[in-house]
Amino acid sequence: MARPWEVNPHAQFRRRLGKTAAELGNSRTTNDCPDIWELDNGDIAIVGRDVTTAFADRLPPDVRIGADERLVVIPRNMLSAAKPDIPDA
Repeated sequence: MARPWEVNPHAQFRRRLGKTAAELGNSRTTNDCPDIWELDNGDIAIVGRDVTTAFADRLPPDVRIGADERLVVIPRNMLSAAKPDIPDA
């Protein structure tokens, strides 16, 4: 059975939402930068720390992580900085 939503592997990065990790003080290098990007199809790409294993035993009862999914965490200030770039529903 097909999922209601699938990743489009051909989508391109359109624009960063918010500020860079360096601007926010969340990175000292360009090699380990959390980030939030809008793709050209409107989907959002998140670069964050993979904490799937670390959080696996304490997920809320209604949270599921598929075999092809990962739980990532980004700094709170990064999402807050992106808020003005995220359109209302």
